[in-house]
Amino acid sequence: MIIREAKLSKKLFRDDIEQLPVRDGYGKGLVALGESDPNIVVLTGDLSESTRSNWFAEKFPKRFIEVGVAEQNMMGIAAGLALSGKIPFVSSYATFNPGRNWDQLRVSVCYSKANVKVAGAHAGISVGPDGATHQALEDIAITRVLPDLIVIVPCDAIEAQKATIAIGRYKGPAYIRFGREKSPVFTTEATAFKIGKAEVFREGADVAIIGSGMLVYNALQAAQELDKEGVSCEVINNHTIKPIDRKTIVAAAKKCGAVVTVEEHQINGGAGSAVIEVLAEECPVPVERVGMPDSYGESGQPWELVEKYGMGKDAIIKAIKKAISRKKSSRT
Repeated sequence: MIIREAKLSKKLFRDDIEQLPVRDGYGKGLVALGESDPNIVVLTGDLSESTRSNWFAEKFPKRFIEVGVAEQNMMGIAAGLALSGKIPFVSSYATFNPGRNWDQLRVSVCYSKANVKVAGAHAGISVGPDGATHQALEDIAITRVLPDLIVIVPCDAIEAQKATIAIGRYKGPAYIRFGREKSPVFTTEATAFKIGKAEVFREGADVAIIGSGMLVYNALQAAQELDKEGVSCEVINNHTIKPIDRKTIVAAAKKCGAVVTVEEHQINGGAGSAVIEVLAEECPVPVERVGMPDSYGESGQPWELVEKYGMGKDAIIKAIKKAISRKKSSRT
């Protein structure tokens, strides 16, 4: 049963559940921040509409900078603005930002502890027709290794708005990641969100599914279906990859004895790897990872690609059963 404290949408699993691009939450969050803090400025690399930063530009044109196709320069400008007292958000596709400007992020922003917020859009395989060159599947790996940089992956549009506002108020560099395609809006305004605090969306005893991003919804669907087979799944929304919520992850592993990680990112170096690092140090249990299987993407329809590369509901169910089987084997 979904725990009451999570306060998820009453339309969960219904066909008429609202679907919005997660990036819409980013755009709304920017406008809310702009209204409350005159130091908020937004930069983009010729992708204002795709990143929804155009919503901020329409309301605060004097605080919006269109840099053009010059992502490395954009990050350098943002660092300078931050060191001058502004709070800049740099917005582009994640393959370019932080992909193309990682060096400037590392040195000009993180090493300098500059108060820059980096937004990576078009992340994951669900970018769809744009193909492999624009499907960022490595960005969590290259950001979570940088000292002083927090990394957040919202699960839907509502959480993205909360996360955007939260990092805008947080003092220090931050990275927020979101996809392009519409996805279910399954949290509500009442759903808790706090940087560094994973949320248990569903209680269970047999396996803990620790998910990040919009595939958390697929994890909830998988857990719901396995209820019919008597398998009790805990589902955790691990929206903050860094600093990771060690306490909640370890508690779930101890309680369930097996873990499945779910993410729309390479299985190597991503959110699942961060979870495994925690468990290896504090509570080793069988872990199965659901994510991009060490491969580049391709052009196609978003949800067909999610299924093809093994990140859909059925793939999660298969991973759950394998994790439970490994748990049972380890006890014999």
